[in-house]
Amino acid sequence: MNKNLNIGIIGAGIQGISNALFLQKKGFKVTIFDREKPGSPVASYGNAGHFSPYASLSLNRTDILMDVPAMLLSSTGPLALKWNYVPKMLPWFLKFIFNTTKSKMMHTAKNMHQILDLALPAYDELFEEISLENLVENKGILYVWNDKNLKSRELEIRVREELGVKQQLVDKKDIHDLEPNLKKFYHAGVFYPYARHARNPKKILLKLFELFLKKGGKFQNKNILNINFEGESPILVSENESFSCDKIVITCGAFSKKLTDNLDEKIPLDTERGYHVHFKDCDHLLSRPVIFHNRGFGITPMEQGLRVVGTVEFGGLDNPVSKSRINNLINNAKYMLGNLPEHEDEWLGFRPTLPDFLPVMGPSKNYKNVFYCFGHHHLGWTLGPISGKIVSGMIAKENTNLNLDPYSSTRFS
Repeated sequence: MNKNLNIGIIGAGIQGISNALFLQKKGFKVTIFDREKPGSPVASYGNAGHFSPYASLSLNRTDILMDVPAMLLSSTGPLALKWNYVPKMLPWFLKFIFNTTKSKMMHTAKNMHQILDLALPAYDELFEEISLENLVENKGILYVWNDKNLKSRELEIRVREELGVKQQLVDKKDIHDLEPNLKKFYHAGVFYPYARHARNPKKILLKLFELFLKKGGKFQNKNILNINFEGESPILVSENESFSCDKIVITCGAFSKKLTDNLDEKIPLDTERGYHVHFKDCDHLLSRPVIFHNRGFGITPMEQGLRVVGTVEFGGLDNPVSKSRINNLINNAKYMLGNLPEHEDEWLGFRPTLPDFLPVMGPSKNYKNVFYCFGHHHLGWTLGPISGKIVSGMIAKENTNLNLDPYSSTRFS
């Protein structure tokens, strides 16, 4: 493999920067292109900050369809829909329903588990080269629920057990010992002691980006609108210039579909809109992230305060912020912790999601010098480095003992 190749990466979030760093380790020359500066308020900035190696069970569960109508009707629930987006969403939703059978659910869970199992070691490889300055805490992640939600918890616990995921079931007393400031609305939960959380995802991302530049990487603050070809070599086209590369990786999350459509590959990527707010100077109230499962949202103690994140809203990339979703987060946080000060920083970000809840990683169906790395839904932050490691290995034509077929874009053709 010729290591003097120039590789272009479209997207400067955690996927793009991770791909770049692992490609540099293999000796390639790398340029990252993005219309935003790294660390700008997109998904890698505003996420929950969880490193969640246990999260192999996704939304395509056998029991979820029965719950969808109730979730949509509940003002405190985890699910919302922008009704003007329903016609666009229908084809995706039909594919999603097809992916909720037991065998499809287990297919997704097994293949998420395969990469999640390697996620923390891949982060550690990158963290060895930067100074983290207490930006990552190893205090585990706690999920709590109340009784009426026990049925679907049983399914999750069983599937994770089958996969060999380490989990610790906790009762009311355990939860109170771990997080004494939580109001006692909970009945039980599960604790993942080896999970971690970021105190500030943006700062970690910027440290990794600085490492990329220090190693000779280049950054172009350009909006890539299209990809042309000269023979088999891709040419990236921005508003006013073009850049030729030997190979490229598309890592622009929910925005990747605009480019893959132009490459004549019909990948059913859509977006789950997620929100956050901060309660400043309240991070001392929790020692670790706590997720309230019934309402599908969580709270992470961060440098910026308590970051309250969550809800899944289907509404595409162009709809405005939903005030009701912001209020939902504020009310849920107060339900869990009682009085909190005025919130700050209302934020909306886009999670790139495919109907089978597996990412797309690997070469394009039509162009052998175009690679994809997107569609990691709620786990983009957790899976950045391992995805970058896998895709860089594909580009370097290395053998791996992983089964990578389930992540191929050709599964949709």
